[in-house]
Amino acid sequence: MKSPWMWHGVYGLVMLALVGAIYGASQTVDYTWRWDRVPDYILAYEDADIRSTITGVVEITDGRVEVIGTQDAAAIERYNDLDSLLVEDGDYIFDGDVVGTRSGWRIGPLAWGLVTTLQLSILALLFALPIGLLAGLGRVSTNPAARNLAATYVELIRGTPLLVQIFIFYFFIGTVLSLSRMTAGVAALAIFTGAYIAEIVRAGIESIPKGQMEAARSLGMSYPQAMRHVILPQALRRTLPPMAGQLINLIKDSSLVSVIAITDLTKAGREVVNSTFSPFEVWFTVAAMYLALTAGLSLLIRRLELKLARADG
Repeated sequence: MKSPWMWHGVYGLVMLALVGAIYGASQTVDYTWRWDRVPDYILAYEDADIRSTITGVVEITDGRVEVIGTQDAAAIERYNDLDSLLVEDGDYIFDGDVVGTRSGWRIGPLAWGLVTTLQLSILALLFALPIGLLAGLGRVSTNPAARNLAATYVELIRGTPLLVQIFIFYFFIGTVLSLSRMTAGVAALAIFTGAYIAEIVRAGIESIPKGQMEAARSLGMSYPQAMRHVILPQALRRTLPPMAGQLINLIKDSSLVSVIAITDLTKAGREVVNSTFSPFEVWFTVAAMYLALTAGLSLLIRRLELKLARADG
């Protein structure tokens, strides 16, 4: 058997060739690359305007700035940590006027978009798991009504595009129930993901030998008890890898909610492109942020699988 290091070397050469091909292709494009703009849209050190929230007169004493309200004498605003002042002692300012600036680290729109993507994905997953579990149990139920309802739900959701479902949730169901954009987006993602989780749960349950159920029933367990204590623990452990894949798909699918004006990572990238006219750099960065997120989740799931495997052993 040849040394595995040789094949690692082959892999390295292939990746170097791929990177070289991409770099060579980028040089043939008539485009000015400006990667220096991108970091400011993730994390930047900049000045932020500090605005007054009352109308009043400015008083400056030993570097301490106060705005004394003229409409309400008890209304006083104090500013002790401004890096620069844009007003002078005795100035009369209105609500919303800039008093000064304060320097510090600011999270950029791409980072905020990533946070929104995480919020969407986590919330959708929290709702999708119980939906998928119930539908999966319905798929293997002996009750014809439960089985048919679960099958209808799964086939209906899996047979229509997620983008169409998002539009239906936002424009129809959202209008009827007065749902916000965020709620409609989370609901659409949860219902969509729940259908796929249902099939994963069904496959996991059916992979357990029927003798397990028969043995549990022979010990005096009811069907629900046998399913809860014997079948589901084994089935859910077997379904961990496909569940992890579905979570990764959910994170990528969440990019579609940008069509209903939710500022997730994809919409934030589009807004940055519109303001910088640097589409290549921004979209490569957005792709890298998605990749870092999904790769990190894959690594965590892999470690969890290994931990469970050691526990079984």
